[in-house]
Amino acid sequence: MLTEEIEIRTGSTEVVHDLTGDCARFLDAVDGDGLLNVWVPHATAGIAVLETGAGSDDDLLAALRDLLPADGRWRHRHGTPGHGRDHVLPALVPPYATIPVLGGVLALGTWQSVCLVDTNVDNPVRRVRLSFLPG
Repeated sequence: MLTEEIEIRTGSTEVVHDLTGDCARFLDAVDGDGLLNVWVPHATAGIAVLETGAGSDDDLLAALRDLLPADGRWRHRHGTPGHGRDHVLPALVPPYATIPVLGGVLALGTWQSVCLVDTNVDNPVRRVRLSFLPG
């Protein structure tokens, strides 16, 4: 198994950060088939596979704001007001994704990207673990 942890600076705004290039660079050392597991070890972030750049990333953030409003309803109350919603996010956007790798290349669809989804404005730096499991 090949594994690496990368650091992503998400800043102080909600973000869908495209990790596809990072995943491809990680796989430069791979020439076979297998699976890439992408894992974010944080209680307030997730990993999604979706189209980016055509508005879907902004649509996802808007849908999450509708589903998980940043208001006073949350029992988890430390941090920025409404921060409790960030702790519910991984139930909807899981903290992992597993992508097939064929010949050392991500087997994504034409418009698919691997993305870090981070709605927690209190934590501007995230770690993401990439692990290749040979097939």
